[in-house]
Amino acid sequence: MKDYIERKSNNMIADKMVNLVKNSSAIRAMFEEGKIMAAKYGAENVYDFSLGNPNVPAPAEVKQAVYEELEKEDPVVLHGYMNNSGYEDVRGAIAASINKRFGTSFGEQNIIMTVGAAGGLNVILKTLLNPEDEVIVIAPYFGEYNSYVSNYDGKIVVVSPNTETFQPNLEELEQKITAKTKAVIINSPNNPTGVVYSEDTIKKMADILRGKEKELGTDIYLISDEPYRELVYDGIEVPYLTKYYENAIIGYSYSKSLSLPGERIGYLVIPDEVSDAEDVIAAANVATRILGYVNAPSLMQKVVAKCLDAKVDVPFYNRNREALYNGLKELGFECIKPEGAFYLFVKSPVEDEKAFCAAAKKHNILIVPGSSFACPGYVRIAYCVSYETIMNSMPGFKALAEEFQVK
Repeated sequence: MKDYIERKSNNMIADKMVNLVKNSSAIRAMFEEGKIMAAKYGAENVYDFSLGNPNVPAPAEVKQAVYEELEKEDPVVLHGYMNNSGYEDVRGAIAASINKRFGTSFGEQNIIMTVGAAGGLNVILKTLLNPEDEVIVIAPYFGEYNSYVSNYDGKIVVVSPNTETFQPNLEELEQKITAKTKAVIINSPNNPTGVVYSEDTIKKMADILRGKEKELGTDIYLISDEPYRELVYDGIEVPYLTKYYENAIIGYSYSKSLSLPGERIGYLVIPDEVSDAEDVIAAANVATRILGYVNAPSLMQKVVAKCLDAKVDVPFYNRNREALYNGLKELGFECIKPEGAFYLFVKSPVEDEKAFCAAAKKHNILIVPGSSFACPGYVRIAYCVSYETIMNSMPGFKALAEEFQVK
């Protein structure tokens, strides 16, 4: 099939899509393979750590809010259109919640409801990018950023990973900013490392961006992709970027914070302090419509507005984190203990981490190569699985440690 697409690309799908089909997400492919393996060997005998799919139920408040909205709201209103940016009362409630938590001063005009964080990133990139504009990402990073930037004919510029701490390589970031740099995307807590960018890191990054804006006479937007903000451990706090940098824009999702990945609900925060804020907000509103989203899901907007203080079972993930991290460390594997999200980023015992992933598959263990995140030589293990899956996978990891002479 792939060969056929390559031969006939001029007469069939768009050239850009040919490459996207060829390089389709390894993570999604592995997830699909995991389902096939589960059917063959039994789900209890397959240890699928490939996809970041939350496995704790949504808080009880979500179910209650769904029932309440369906019971009390006029269905014509509840399931109808609204402003492309979302319901005004929902946006106002979210703004008030953020202000209470972080000492900000947002209003409903600063919030745009989005079809998840991915939809929000596409909206803001559509809003900001001209062809050939550069967007800097910091490895390791979520590979779909490549596609999101490519959608609007932008260019990805990658800052290489700092594998000692996985904090951003700020010196290289500064070097890679040019007159064409329109935005920098960061993701903290980070997928795939679980690292939280420290306040010191954020302050230094903000200083670098301000300095470059002044030097180049341009605006550089710092886009913070935050689906994992609420999943943090050991009392770690995630800095709220708008308090450190004027041109910061937040993309938030309830996929992980409320375990609602399939509902596709999130929001953008575009502060008044952002350069040309009024135009950016207006353009993001229009982008929501013309990208085909039209508006974020109506019922879910109303639901999340009633669940702003609800929390998923973070202790569940923490138990998994401790079990997986301690178990692999005892076997001799190298990794940094994650501070947030639900991923462990492990150094491969061999340079070609894809060979290690292939070996793991022989033990029915599915893990993702670090090259999918622009960081070869590592593998990502998603611990949003049952505790039993982690414990039952340990004999397989032990066999891998022996096979690759991990010490």
